Amino acid sequence: MMPQTIEVRFKGTRKAYFSWDDEADPIRVKDAVIVEVERGRDLGRVTAVGDTAAQKCGTSCSGCSVGDTAEEPAAPKAVVRRATPDDLKIHREIRAQEEDVRQKVIQRVRAHDLVMKVSDTEWQWDRNKLTIYFTADKRVDFRTLVRDLASLFRTRIELRQIGVRDEAARLSGVGRCGREYCCSTWLKELSPVNLGLAKDQHLSLNPSQISGGCGRLLCCLKYEHEFYVTARKRFPKEGKTLRTAIGVEKVIAVDIFRERVFLKNQDQASRIISLVQLREEVEQLGEVFPSAESRARELPPI
Repeated sequence: MMPQTIEVRFKGTRKAYFSWDDEADPIRVKDAVIVEVERGRDLGRVTAVGDTAAQKCGTSCSGCSVGDTAEEPAAPKAVVRRATPDDLKIHREIRAQEEDVRQKVIQRVRAHDLVMKVSDTEWQWDRNKLTIYFTADKRVDFRTLVRDLASLFRTRIELRQIGVRDEAARLSGVGRCGREYCCSTWLKELSPVNLGLAKDQHLSLNPSQISGGCGRLLCCLKYEHEFYVTARKRFPKEGKTLRTAIGVEKVIAVDIFRERVFLKNQDQASRIISLVQLREEVEQLGEVFPSAESRARELPPI
């Protein structure tokens, strides 16, 4: 039997890929396993197995290859073993201690007068490494801090600077929708989000209305963006002038859900018309309906 690729998640959004070759004892999603990492052993939970994990591994550099070389990716390491009840007990104990560790790190950061925010700490299962996650606006020279912390905790110290979006994904929270953050539950890849997405959807540009807990633009602005862009292609653009059954009118706004168009004529009289009726009026006059999918002769502005 070929070894089965599995995806293992650790604290936060960290994940890596390993192999499982025990056909008599198949691995399942949510099983806890002990795996070999760069400096010792760590405990994580299986989040994908088989073809699903293999496909993810093929598009990820975590656990499947070493470095940024163009060589053939290395095969995932084999899982050491399933986690025992004692392993899980140790895991719970070190997780319970991590907040106390974070507070001690914050004290040392203040003592060294460093401008950085300590977001989270993570013990490796065997305590051979302590990873400290922090955010900072500028580069921080933390060499002296690392030596101080290594002396305090007597283990290898790794300080890792992350962005505010990654910080929100690690710490989690509840969004304005009333649900847990997407980035800390199912959304594993954080795609770029810009203000143009909000403009295309005619949303309020008030930062407090379109920002998430991380202070950046909401990830969910991207979810329906393609629908809005596609739907608007059937409508004339706002500000466009059209020749209709009652003369020259200007498009003031469009309603893509009710398929209506708001128009205003030269006398500033306004009306609301369905998209179908507007298209009929324009085409009956021999004009080409100026949707985004077609081009029409420009009329002088009203």
